[in-house]
Amino acid sequence: MEYRNEFILVDKTADRVTVVTLNNPPLNLVTLGLCRELRETLSKLEQDDEVRVIVLTGSGKRAFCVGSDIKEFPEVWDDVIGKKLEQENLTFNAVELLSKPVIAAMEGNVLGGGCELSMACDIRILSESGRIGLPEINLGVFPGSGGIFRLAKLVGPAKAVEMMYTGQMLPAQEALRLGLVNRLAPEGAVCAAALELAQQIVQKPFESLRLIKRGVRELWLKPTQECFYPNLELSKTVFQTEDCAEGVDAFLNKRKPQFR
Repeated sequence: MEYRNEFILVDKTADRVTVVTLNNPPLNLVTLGLCRELRETLSKLEQDDEVRVIVLTGSGKRAFCVGSDIKEFPEVWDDVIGKKLEQENLTFNAVELLSKPVIAAMEGNVLGGGCELSMACDIRILSESGRIGLPEINLGVFPGSGGIFRLAKLVGPAKAVEMMYTGQMLPAQEALRLGLVNRLAPEGAVCAAALELAQQIVQKPFESLRLIKRGVRELWLKPTQECFYPNLELSKTVFQTEDCAEGVDAFLNKRKPQFR
């Protein structure tokens, strides 16, 4: 099933994987309308039990997304934080805080807010000819929609500040080496690669996937002693699921598990 908004396309496949497409070509700029529609879409998908994994991509091959539409700035200049930046942060947070796995399938350039959006996803796949970076310093600002804190978690603080200080754009191979992206795919085949990975993930027990995402997000960078009890609480939850009982029984009886 497919449905279309002004800026967001949604294609619900039959295998519990949904493709969400940023549809503001050729650069898929982040506008206020796109932010609003993306949040509304994610809210619906969060409540949809038929959706287990989401692939987030952009229209065309030129760019996944190259960030904010600067042309909107004059109309929000009297309150650029409240009218523009806060809306972007709410939208990108909605991606990260979604309980379901999100895979970014990125063709072409991934710059500025597009890079920030991608870092809110769980897994990033970039085209071999793509580039990724945060050039906001060249506008006299910094990555204010999550880049300033998400990038360091992925590449380390030293490389993160170098990238943001210089505004450098990384070629795909360098982004892969640093861990900024998980995988590369040939140009034009990124979405197919993301769907192949999504189909592997969707076969796994769903409650375990949700708890892994929650645990990594909440416990990342906390000292071990602060992770002790929350980790046990997450484990308690997963051990009470039917899928856990099924997985253990299948292992003991040397059969393939049939997760619900």
